[in-house]
Amino acid sequence: MSAHEYSRRTFLRGVGVTMALPWLESSVVWGDVATSARASSAAPVRLAVLFSGNGFHSQEWWAKGEGKAMELGKVLAPLHDFRERMLFIRGLYNAEALKGNIHSSQTGNLLSGAPLASGGEIRSGTSFDQLIAQTHGRSTKVPSLVLGCEKSNPSVHKNYSMLYSSHISWSSPTTPTPLELYPALAFDRLFKDEVKRGDKSVLDAVLADAADFRRRVSKSDQRKLDEYLDSVREVEQRIDRSGKKGELQGWKPTLDKPNVPRPADGVPQDIGEHMRLMCDILVLGFQTDTTRTSTLKLNNDHSSLRFPNLGVDYMIHHLLSHSDTADWLKVNQFFLKQVAYIARKLDGIQEGERTALDNSTILYCSSMLTGGHDATQLPVVLLGGAGGRIKGGRVLDYRGKPNRKMCSLFLSLLGKAGVPMSQFGDSREPLAEI
Repeated sequence: MSAHEYSRRTFLRGVGVTMALPWLESSVVWGDVATSARASSAAPVRLAVLFSGNGFHSQEWWAKGEGKAMELGKVLAPLHDFRERMLFIRGLYNAEALKGNIHSSQTGNLLSGAPLASGGEIRSGTSFDQLIAQTHGRSTKVPSLVLGCEKSNPSVHKNYSMLYSSHISWSSPTTPTPLELYPALAFDRLFKDEVKRGDKSVLDAVLADAADFRRRVSKSDQRKLDEYLDSVREVEQRIDRSGKKGELQGWKPTLDKPNVPRPADGVPQDIGEHMRLMCDILVLGFQTDTTRTSTLKLNNDHSSLRFPNLGVDYMIHHLLSHSDTADWLKVNQFFLKQVAYIARKLDGIQEGERTALDNSTILYCSSMLTGGHDATQLPVVLLGGAGGRIKGGRVLDYRGKPNRKMCSLFLSLLGKAGVPMSQFGDSREPLAEI
């Protein structure tokens, strides 16, 4: 979509609010040109990158077989329903990540493969998601939606900045892409013309315009529009409720409850609700074509999160990762449930003959295979069809093969996203099987 086409897009508008519309069969809402056969073109391809730190249970991260017969290790059990839409990839690695052999040095270049500066200096490489955002972001209101559920760590660990452990998306070699931790502000960024604190409902501002638009579309699209507006309202209400809970999660403080009033628009205190809200906001961004590129960092590498919602409150995530306990498996599955939740919501959004999941690529990864800092092979799962460009239901094993560079995967995904490159990071050859 060109900048001119973006200017022709249809939006719902109100005072201080511009809200993009979902794909509709009876109205040209995305700025493309109608034909005699259809009112609007196929939906665009989106990219979501999800990350969780510290790797996974060493005995339960595996898959074998293909299609409906694919078998999954216990970590991946939440993705059982999506086996035919999934690529399980083994054996890829970043050569530069092996140099420091600590969390920061293995995370800061996860999506770029770039050499990292040490000694407290910050230098990595532009991540592949941002190269896609720099190309396709010109056609959307939000070029890239970068979300997180654990705040950045500014300290230094073994001569490497911990900012490397806190950011996977980099807009330039020296600039990690700003990370939004607050669901309310992430929500505002999608729909409001100015992102600022306030109590005004986004939906209330556009109801009059929505009612007028509704009269001009088919019955089927009226239902789709109503479902979309209901989902926006539901997320708004949950964001409003999320700050009213009392228990603190994450790093264990010396106080068992806050001793100062919390901000009205703060981070939700329940980590499960926080993650779920961010998942919903990512889906809304894709559903409305407000953004086509999003990263969601569920936690940091070297993470301090705790999980009282799972009954695992006695140890932080990083320390838990160093033992293959039942609780470690439970936490692993909790992260995979977020991936499955996004996939299921996208798959419930029909966009012509395909669903939003068919039109998306979800990359889920970590910077090490296990909590023992094993980065000689990285855990990678792809979900979705990239608009018909990726065939799922397969296990790809690159162990022992000459081309097993993580950047070769990124070259492939750049090509699927319509951003072909002859070289990225340390690779000049995409993975032909992707």
